[in-house]
Amino acid sequence: MQTAFDLIVIGSGPAGRRAAIQAAKLDKKVLVVEKSRRVGGVSVHTGTIPSKTLRETVLNLSGWRERGFYGRTYKVKSDITADDLRHRLSKTLDHEVDVLEHQFTRNNVTLISGHARFVSPNEIEVTASDGSVRRFSFERALISVGTKPYRPDYIPFNGETVLDSDEILHVAELPRSLTVIGAGVIGIEYATIFSALDISVTVIEPRTSILSFIDDELIDEFTYELRDRGIRMLLGCKAQNVHACDGYCVVDLSDGRKVKSDMVLYAAGRIGASGDIGLDKVGLSADSRGRLKVDPVSYETEVPNIYAAGDIIGFPSLASTSMSQGRIAVCHAFDVPNPAQPEHFPYGIYAVPEISTVGLSERELKEQGIPYECGIARFRETSRGHIMGLQRGMLKMLFHIETRQLLGVHIVGEGATELIHIGQAVLVLGGELSYFIDNVFNYPTLAEAYKIAALDAWNRLSLHDQSEAAPADLAVVNG
Repeated sequence: MQTAFDLIVIGSGPAGRRAAIQAAKLDKKVLVVEKSRRVGGVSVHTGTIPSKTLRETVLNLSGWRERGFYGRTYKVKSDITADDLRHRLSKTLDHEVDVLEHQFTRNNVTLISGHARFVSPNEIEVTASDGSVRRFSFERALISVGTKPYRPDYIPFNGETVLDSDEILHVAELPRSLTVIGAGVIGIEYATIFSALDISVTVIEPRTSILSFIDDELIDEFTYELRDRGIRMLLGCKAQNVHACDGYCVVDLSDGRKVKSDMVLYAAGRIGASGDIGLDKVGLSADSRGRLKVDPVSYETEVPNIYAAGDIIGFPSLASTSMSQGRIAVCHAFDVPNPAQPEHFPYGIYAVPEISTVGLSERELKEQGIPYECGIARFRETSRGHIMGLQRGMLKMLFHIETRQLLGVHIVGEGATELIHIGQAVLVLGGELSYFIDNVFNYPTLAEAYKIAALDAWNRLSLHDQSEAAPADLAVVNG
C-alpha cells in the first residue's frame, strides 16, 4: 500500500533537514530520503563539517597559532599523520549524525535510506541498497540533493595520488608536496590547510586572480601571506594534463611549464547531483552544471508543488544560506507568512587565515557610484592580537560619506568568521559609524578592531566635515 506525505524531502543536507523540521513544526507529515548510508549530506560527510574539522585539527596539532611567538618551526606534534587527522574527524561526524537523527526522531520526521526518483509530479520511488523499491506520494516535494565534485575526463583520478575534494579527506598518507588545481573557495581552503602542515603547496588557476567576489584589499593581504609562507601561486595558466613520472604526479600547464608533486587535488568546481532523480518525469531540467532554476523568493521550481534549495540551485552555496532557503521554501509551500532571505548574509572562507565578508565591497561601491570612506584596523594593533602573537590580519569597514551608514565589513585573519557577525548585525539594522565609536567593547579582544577601524574611518570622514569635534578615543589611534 502506497504511503502519502505532505512533504517529501530528497536529501538530508542543511537545506533538507531544516525544511523537514520546519514542516514537522507545522504538523505536516514529512519523509526524508537520503541516498547515503548516514544522514547529513555533503555538508556533514564531505564538505562543510569535515573540512572545518580538518582545519581545526591541523591548527592544533601543528601549533600554527603559537608560531607568532615561538617561530615558524614550532610544532605541538612533530610527526602528524593522516590517522591523527581522521581521529578527530570521525568523532565529529559521529556526533553530527547523532544530533540529526535525534532531531528527526523528536519531530516525528520519517527517514529512509535509498535513491529517490520522481515518477510523476506527485509520486517518487525509492530504491534501497538491497534493490527493493517502494513508492510514496506527496503533496509537496523539496529537492536538496546537493553537489558532487566536477571530474573532467582529462584528469586521471585514482583516489590515491590524484583526488577530488571528497577523496582528499580519506588519504592514507600525507604527501610531502601537493598541487591544487583550482583557486576557488574549496581549493584555497585545502591549499592553506595542508600548507599549515609544512607541506609544499602549489596552486594552479586559469584566472589571473583568486576569489574575485572578495574585496580586493583583503585578497592582496591574503595573497601576500600565502606567498610569504611559501605557497606557490601559478595564476593565469591552465592545467592541461596530469600524468605519473618517476613516482610523482606531473601537471602540464598551458604555458609550457610542468609542476611535480606527490599528490594532486583537483578542486575546480562542483556540479549538481541532479542527474538521476527523474527530473524528466516532472517536466524539470538542470543546466550544464546540474543546477535547478527556482523563484529567488520562494525557491519554487517551474513545477508549482516542487521546490529546490541548497547547493543544487547555485550561488551562494553556503550551508548557512541553504538552511534558510529550506525553511523559506517550506513556509511558502504551506502558505505560512515568512520573511524573504535577508539581503545581507556573511560569507565565510575557512582558509588559513580565515576570510569573512558582509555587505558591499569597494569595487561594488565604485561601480554603483556610492560615495564612501573606509576605516582599517590591523589585528596587531589590538592588545589581544599581540597576546595571541598575530603578525597579520585586518578588519575593514566601509561607510557612506553623507549618512555615515555602514555599507560593508571585510575581515581577513584569525577568527574572521566569528567577528563578522558584529558588523552583520549593525549593517542589517541600518547602523552608523557612531555605534562603533560610542559603544564599549570587551578588552582585550579582537573585536576591539571594530572601534579602531571606526576611529580610522572617522578620521578620514572628518576631512569631509571639519566642523565636527574629534572623539576622545581618536588619541588612541593617532598615538
